[in-house]
Amino acid sequence: MTVRDDIHGQIIAGLKGAKFPINTPEKLLAAFPAGADTTCRSGDLAVTAGEAGKLLTAADFPFKDAKQVADTIVDRAGL
Repeated sequence: MTVRDDIHGQIIAGLKGAKFPINTPEKLLAAFPAGADTTCRSGDLAVTAGEAGKLLTAADFPFKDAKQVADTIVDRAGL
């Protein structure tokens, strides 16, 4: 499994119980189990939801599902 696939899967898993659509960055962070402190790890890479959220813009919202969130974050992070 690649780092990209690993982080992508962890983001989707972290948003498993989230109610979509999610319309704001604040609601997205609140949807993660530990909020902005939720951490995805793969090998030596660790990224928090708060750090990943900085890659998003207002134009990215609303998100319709967890896959869309994960796709956007891993693409912007260059994973």
